[in-house]
Amino acid sequence: MMIILYVLGAIILAGMVAYFVFPRAVYRAMTNMIRLRGGMRQKSVKVGDDIWPYLEGGSSSGIPVVLLHGFGGDKDNWSIYAPHITRNYRLITPDLPGFGENDRSLDRDYDIPSQVHRLNAFLDAMNIPKCHIGGNSMGGYIALQFAMEYPDRVSSLTLFNNAGVVGENKSELAIAAEKGDNSLALNDLSDVDRLMAFISYKPVPMPKNFKKIFFAEAEAHKDVLDKIFWQIAGSGINHPLNDRLGEVTAPSLIIWGRHDRLIDVSSVSILEEGIKNSEAVILEETGHVPMIEKPKDTASVHLRFLAKY
Repeated sequence: MMIILYVLGAIILAGMVAYFVFPRAVYRAMTNMIRLRGGMRQKSVKVGDDIWPYLEGGSSSGIPVVLLHGFGGDKDNWSIYAPHITRNYRLITPDLPGFGENDRSLDRDYDIPSQVHRLNAFLDAMNIPKCHIGGNSMGGYIALQFAMEYPDRVSSLTLFNNAGVVGENKSELAIAAEKGDNSLALNDLSDVDRLMAFISYKPVPMPKNFKKIFFAEAEAHKDVLDKIFWQIAGSGINHPLNDRLGEVTAPSLIIWGRHDRLIDVSSVSILEEGIKNSEAVILEETGHVPMIEKPKDTASVHLRFLAKY
């Protein structure tokens, strides 16, 4: 027993030392553990002149489900959610251009139509003629417009608190954007806590050294993130897809967090009324990222929907 206690003590001490001395290595190790739990493996594919990194899990012969991350996110936004999906489907979560390990050049546009066409090229490169597609926030905006532009490639559409539509009530993010303020920008380390509280209904505390990594990543790509935010915000405010929702022919699921401060829950009724073959579920005590905040509840709804189609 004493030997076991000494070993456990040594492991805990080693973990503490690693966290303080090598926080990035610990962060990467935790990320890899979460991926492994969902059976997700990192891969890449050449799309035109770019290399798209992506995560893939589940059977290679399974029905493909492609999920797109939101603004400021990356392919790992779906890693906590993955275990629920990879049991029955082939899950693919790419880094979109402008984010993660994809190209983040400042001299290209990242507006929604451009990203939609790049997504189409990605599916071509992956030899996926048709799939279940979905996205959160910005990723939902891209998925929604993709379903309009390429209906023959969409088996079903799932929208997780998507951008691109304007509800009856303005969100805190929209009000700030109309005044010229970017509520998602990080100007100093303290902004990390503010952002987490803004996005999530009950944010999980983040260790200080991990906050530093998160902030450093945002700071390194501040200019391109700012460019992308205003391209998306400008499009969403001035040219929302409200009047085009009738173009969506794929069966559609709308999942929303009741307490979303970025995109108001009043958007749900707009989507449900505008998309003919759609259904909606609103999760209580949930913010902008239901697949992270309540992965089990969100997946339960998602899987029931996918099983129909």
